Amino acid sequence: MECEQPRDLDAALRAIHSEPTATLLAGGTDLMVDVNAGRANPTHVVSLRHIGELQEWRDERIGAGVTYARMEIGHHRALAELSRTVGSPQIRNAGTIGGNLGTASPAGDSLPFLYALDAGVELRSATTTRVVPVHEFITGVKRTAIAPGELITAALLPEHIPRRQAFGKIGLRNAMVISMVSACVFRDDDGTTRVALGAVGPTVIRARRAEVMISTESAPSEAALEEFTRLVREEVRPITDQRGTEAYRRHASGVLARRLLERCLAA
Repeated sequence: MECEQPRDLDAALRAIHSEPTATLLAGGTDLMVDVNAGRANPTHVVSLRHIGELQEWRDERIGAGVTYARMEIGHHRALAELSRTVGSPQIRNAGTIGGNLGTASPAGDSLPFLYALDAGVELRSATTTRVVPVHEFITGVKRTAIAPGELITAALLPEHIPRRQAFGKIGLRNAMVISMVSACVFRDDDGTTRVALGAVGPTVIRARRAEVMISTESAPSEAALEEFTRLVREEVRPITDQRGTEAYRRHASGVLARRLLERCLAA
């Protein structure tokens, strides 16, 4: 196996341009699991660990190499909350937001946060730079719109982010767990509400009907909260697998989204 370790972004882009099928290595928290399990056998690896440009975090531009350990002490409450749920301290020190986007797992912990904000994914090649909305970038289970020779360089958040925000997830245990259901909720001062759920469809799901309904309620009543819960349950598309049944995931989606909304309302 050949491994390149470029020290700056231009060198990394040149390496990827010359070998478009190379395997990109960031934190390795997903890739090395597949390698150890025999599901991946890369022949050419480009390591991104030493590229300072990818580790920069300026305002609402989060470099692809920013780790969960840094995000868990950041100023976005929901991003910090989700980062604290990721694996062990060792995993949080290695795993990156760019790696989470590139893996494109429906259970990716950072993805509901990015979907709820309609974030953009910045992609660069040796010749071009483009920004793709996250809901267009992730096209299916572990599938993305990244082109050969491209590299995820940043997640781009909107300029305005609601102050009231919350993230939560449900798993088989309290720590170091892959989500059975995850959700992120934002509530703006004018009542506009955004709800994104992970691990309950082939990609993250925005509960659009529930968003529209609850956004019209300035002070949601118990009846409104019940209707919100029902709409969320209807909008998700979970499956039954080793971590949980379709029925449980559907029920849990409504419960979790309501609890997070109530936290936002109380903030």
